[in-house]
Amino acid sequence: MSHELLEKLSRGELQGATTFALSDSLTDFPREIFALEETLEVLDLSKNRLKSLPKDFGRFKKLKIAFFSDNLFEEIPSVLSECTELGIIAFKSNRLRTIPEHSLPVSTHWLTLTNNQIETLPDSIGECTNLRKVGLAGNRIAVLPDSMKACVNLELLRISANQLNHLPHWLVELPKLRWLAFSGNPCAHGGNESSELEEIHWDRLEILEQLGQGASGVISRARLSDSSDEPVAVKLFKGEVTSDGFPLDEMSASIAAGTHRHIVPVKGKIANHPEQIQGVVMELIPERFTVLGNPPSLESCTRDVLSHRTLTREQVEKIYEGIASAVDHLHSRGILHGDIYAHNTFFDEQGQAILGDFGAATLFDPLHELAEKLKQLDRRALHCLHEDLMSTVTA
Repeated sequence: MSHELLEKLSRGELQGATTFALSDSLTDFPREIFALEETLEVLDLSKNRLKSLPKDFGRFKKLKIAFFSDNLFEEIPSVLSECTELGIIAFKSNRLRTIPEHSLPVSTHWLTLTNNQIETLPDSIGECTNLRKVGLAGNRIAVLPDSMKACVNLELLRISANQLNHLPHWLVELPKLRWLAFSGNPCAHGGNESSELEEIHWDRLEILEQLGQGASGVISRARLSDSSDEPVAVKLFKGEVTSDGFPLDEMSASIAAGTHRHIVPVKGKIANHPEQIQGVVMELIPERFTVLGNPPSLESCTRDVLSHRTLTREQVEKIYEGIASAVDHLHSRGILHGDIYAHNTFFDEQGQAILGDFGAATLFDPLHELAEKLKQLDRRALHCLHEDLMSTVTA
């Protein structure tokens, strides 16, 4: 495949293209791509075996989006800083240890470095004042540089599954921060709620059909076969780190949430799975409920997409009140949801709403000095949800 595509580039058959993608175990950057240096805006070379970029990579002056996930990079190539239009950068699941000073373009607004081996961030990251969305889950970061307090446009930060001993005060005081996840760090508060939950043996469950699959696990419709054949939902967690953090931290938060009419109740945790997979059994969301929106796009960055949804003002207010009630409940139990979005909200035509997906949730000490600041982040996200919902209301 790569041979044919690169030949087309060489023959000029792709002249003027703004997007180029190639995944074919490449070990070297194909110089044929420079045929698009005048027009290329989106480059996706994920799922290859690349370790470096050519020194003249900065010739791509119009490049706006660059994906290098699932490669073998050990450091961010400094030449990226020469791409002055580059705004979205992804190096998820590489072997990154180092981010050289000034290697990130100051134009960067969405940076994904999830699942690497990064120990420190460069002080120069503070120069990236356009940053809005940053994924750093699954690294070895112990301290966030104080220079990041200059990143005043930061809205979403995933720093779960690292080695942070404390959250800096300046972080929770960033004026636009709304979506924060920091579970799986020493500074996150641990709970013992999972020990209080009923264990449901795997042989009691009859798996019927898969309902969906996310970054952290697979959800299926099932039946508790030894009681009243009650329909339930089963979520089996994957073992690896996700963009939000460790799946087992999600399970802990789901269990700690307890019971609330606007949250999917957890009935028990799975025991004796034949492959020792962790999981939970939840009440099945009734079929009349649908997902409220779609996740953010490359264009919207941090905001959900509700362009095809039409709601009444009454529905909007009822949905908002339900989710706000759920958030207050979570905060009372020391849980920061961290991902309050329409795409994590289920609703029915009467405006009944259910908040789901605890992948980015973090347990915190309600008595901690930063507790109120953390709660305020979720409240800001709630405000964004309300804004998005109001945009769907017909006159």
